[in-house]
Amino acid sequence: MFSIFKKKKIVPHVRLTGVIGSAGRFNKGIDLAGQREILKKAFSLKKITHVAVSINSPGGSPVQSHLIYSYIRQLAEKSKVKVMIFAEDVAASGGYLISCAGDEIYANSSSIIGSIGVISASFGFKDLIKKIGIERRVYTAGKNKSTLDPFVDEKEEDIKRLKSIQLELHADFIKVVETSRGSKLKDPEKNNIFTGEFWTGKTALKIGLIDGIGNSDQILKEKFGDKVIIKSFEKPKGFIARKLSSSIQDPVDRLANIIEEKSMWQKFGL
Repeated sequence: MFSIFKKKKIVPHVRLTGVIGSAGRFNKGIDLAGQREILKKAFSLKKITHVAVSINSPGGSPVQSHLIYSYIRQLAEKSKVKVMIFAEDVAASGGYLISCAGDEIYANSSSIIGSIGVISASFGFKDLIKKIGIERRVYTAGKNKSTLDPFVDEKEEDIKRLKSIQLELHADFIKVVETSRGSKLKDPEKNNIFTGEFWTGKTALKIGLIDGIGNSDQILKEKFGDKVIIKSFEKPKGFIARKLSSSIQDPVDRLANIIEEKSMWQKFGL
């Protein structure tokens, strides 16, 4: 009996779903603080050779994306196990950055993959507040403290400063992708791989952003046999957290977060 159980292959499976970063005061997106223990538990199982991670995210915070990517790689190297990434509907922007923690990346043929770039979006309300008779009063110490204030005209110097920061972040993103994918990438310049463009899983396979087409159950069974035990690890959202996020959170704050989150998903047709 002991020998039968010993032969069974166990693969921990972690699921990361949602916008990356905080979403309001109580409703958290994917961040390292919220996923650290789940990831640690998954990699700490005895006698494992692989850990599977499913990702369904349109992106979000570049910092949290990089922190999660780095932590997965740290755990993989410490435990001496391979990481298999499975993209679901979307693994774009920060979602793809996290995917680069995988030794292998798989996706559905219709998954949205890529968007290797950096974006910053806002609104300008200068004419609106003038129209409804609101006077804007801002006091700062430090001439650049009110950079890109949405209630005044844009300044060319502020835009240049923001673009400079974006270029630095983009360079970091490109470095992660090049380190992860290496020679698997097919002519990055010709295929616009680093321009922020995104593709279906089918095309992403052709240009080297992923290694194969298939879902987690299918690929894991093909690799380890039909009797493989897939042990799920996913952070549950408790009753108190659900109540707090729906009832205590400031309505305006909550609405703004909902709009922002929806816009991120809708960019990819979801």
